[in-house]
Amino acid sequence: MALPDVRLMLATGATACHHDGMTTSTRLIALVLAAAGSGLFLAGCASPAPVVAPVTRDVGTLQGATVDLVVGQVLNIDTGDLAVDSYRGEVADPEVATFVAGREEGGATYNPGVEALADGTTTVVLSNENGGIQDVTFTVEVSG
Repeated sequence: MALPDVRLMLATGATACHHDGMTTSTRLIALVLAAAGSGLFLAGCASPAPVVAPVTRDVGTLQGATVDLVVGQVLNIDTGDLAVDSYRGEVADPEVATFVAGREEGGATYNPGVEALADGTTTVVLSNENGGIQDVTFTVEVSG
């Protein structure tokens, strides 16, 4: 059985007469289905979460610095001439941020970084396995 265009019926104030073969319960079911379909349509139109661009800083500028990030944002650390996978990171409060190791994969190079997880402030210490390079200590402040 085909359902009538309930929206047209509601908009025009028209009611089905006894000749259309629809009972009151059938009209009610059609109305509920139309409303449910509209709800699903609107749910599908929800806008996606905004993309937050990463903050890129040279490792040489981070010593003693404070880097402001928002939740979900990443600090991209440019290692210059040193291998991206030679750095290790220690985050004092892993609830606030996490260190992401650099790597080379499939011909692409990924810098090390720090990902902001939740509101708060934490200290990050970067060390380099190549030795002879001073640890880099900086603060990350994360806001919602």
